[in-house]
Parts: sequence; C-alpha cells; structure tokens
Amino acid sequence: MRIVHQDAKRGIIELFPETLDDLWHLSHIIEPGDLVSSRTTRRIQDTTGERLRSDRGIKKTFFMGIRVESINFHKYTGKLRAKGVIEKGPEDLVSLGSHHTLDLKLNNSVKIQKERWSRWHRKRIKEAIEASKIPKALVVVIEDDNADMGILRQYGVEYYGPIIGGISGKRMVQKNRQQVINNFYEEIVSTIKKFEGIEGMVIAGPGFGKNDFYQFISQKYPDITRISRLESTGAGGRSGIHEVLQKGILEEMATEGRIAQEIRMMARVLEEIGKGSHLVTYGKKEVKAAAEAGAIEELLVIDELLREEDVEKIMDLAENLGGKVMVLSSEHDGGKQLSALGGLAALLRYALK
Repeated sequence: MRIVHQDAKRGIIELFPETLDDLWHLSHIIEPGDLVSSRTTRRIQDTTGERLRSDRGIKKTFFMGIRVESINFHKYTGKLRAKGVIEKGPEDLVSLGSHHTLDLKLNNSVKIQKERWSRWHRKRIKEAIEASKIPKALVVVIEDDNADMGILRQYGVEYYGPIIGGISGKRMVQKNRQQVINNFYEEIVSTIKKFEGIEGMVIAGPGFGKNDFYQFISQKYPDITRISRLESTGAGGRSGIHEVLQKGILEEMATEGRIAQEIRMMARVLEEIGKGSHLVTYGKKEVKAAAEAGAIEELLVIDELLREEDVEKIMDLAENLGGKVMVLSSEHDGGKQLSALGGLAALLRYALK
C-alpha cells in the first residue's frame, strides 16, 4: 500500500493498493457515507457513424466517484466492490444519481473522502504500508502422501491442497515407489513456486514425510531449502498448519506473524475463560465497563465492529488508559472464536467486582 496524495482540509486520502492484503485493508477503511473515486472502464455504444455499430461498443476509461452504501471484499476472487450512488463522472458517460458498483482493483489508485478520519483508520493505513515490507510466509504440512499448504495473508490463512501423492498401497511395486514419491514431491515444489515473495517457509508434519521432503529439496532445490526449517506437529492437514501458527515459529523467522499473534492472543483469552479466571471479560457491555475502570491490559476487537462508533470509543478509552488494542481478522479461526464471544474480549490487569 502506498499513499499517493493527502488533503487534510478536505478529508481526502488517495491510496494505491499493490497486494490482495491491501484490498482487504481498504474494505475496512472504506465505510458507508464515504465518497470513493477510482478509474473505471465502460463499454460505450458508438452511434456516431453512418450506422449503429453491431459490436460490443468502444471501451472508455474515466474517473467515477460514488457515495458508498456498502463494501464487499471477496478473498477467493480477489475483488473489492463498492456499491453506491454516482456523484462524480463525465455526464455524457454516467448517469449522476443512479446506483453503480465500482470495482476497486490492484495497482489502481483509490481516492477516499471522509467527513472524519479516525486514528484507527490512519493506524490501519500505517499498518498496511509497514506490512507490505514484510516478507510472506508459507507453511507446508506433509502427512504420509498428503500435503497441505497455508500462505499467510494479513487477513488470515489462504489454504491450498491437499496434494495427494498416491504413495500408499500394498500393490505398488517397490521399484516404482520412489518414482511416485519423487513425482509427489515435484508437485509440491511446483505449487510452492507459484507463490511470489515467499521468504520464509515451515515444513511440518507428524511423521517422517517432512524430513524426506526436506532432504529431497536439499538435493534438488537448495534455494527453497535456504528459506525453510523443519518442525514437528501432532497432526497433519489444516490442523497442523494451525499448530505451527500457535507455536510462534513464524515470528522467530522474522516473517509475517500477525495472524499467528492474533491466534495466540485468542488462545490466551479462551484459556482464561476455561479456568474461570476473573482476569478476562467479553461482550460489549462488560468490556466497556472494564475500559472505563482502566482495567484493560489487552483489548481484542473483531474487525467487523470497527465501523461502530461506540466500539471506537471503547478502543480509544482502553488505549488512553494504558491498554493495548489488537484488531483481529474475522477470516481466521481466532477471529471466528472472538465473534462467538460478541466480537470484544479483554485481558485485565486486575479483577473487577
């Protein structure tokens, strides 16, 4: 993410999204009521010739501004769409006052005008800019002849797989077995190479499959080996990926650890709740009372609640009184657990009556 232009007097910030994570950040920065402008393309039927063109028309690119009514991020398609009423654009190409869906795309600047930019909006932009400098991390979990992968995005884990090796089976002739294993490993490597910017990788699993794969890449793909480390897990598949995140291994590798940190913080909250501790509270009413008492040490907030004014006040109050605030993505397991608790939870310095 890059800031292209700022106009504090008019409440305008123009941003340039460069990654899928940036679009996710934008989906939480843009709110209903904002004026959002971006470059868009429309097919315009050309009727200036001697006869009406029979083709699909002429593509024209121009800037359009809409007053946002809703914003939706589709992580599987990588699309961010803002719906609202058209307020700006060439009058010969758009119908002012009509509804339109604006596709906000990568490498295409987005101008956002708000009545008020909260410090949480600005903090999110700063985090997006800093996160763009952090190398990406990949977790590969191998169990027998199955491999699952998870690439860490800022909004959660993007899963790939499983890749099936077809190694098991009593009828497999021994001389063909090694070739089948090699083909399985080559398919894993081929998938790894599709990811751009990976600078840290954990190869994990409950058995010896991870060790055999590591030895394979050590001989054939030393460039991948250099950014990798081995780790044992009690389970394979997505459970194994989740286990790696909870261990904090990715922070040790100085790679993207935001999601791992969020998952561990949520695990601490659930652990305190499970013990019946008085040093944890959850729910908007209870957390608000803890914030007003200055008792919050760590405040966890689900990203879906950031647009609520009363939640923003709780966050400000907690931070002003010395507490730390962490916004959790609703896309990963830790975020889903927080949502089940009402979207707000806090670890306390001391027990409240």
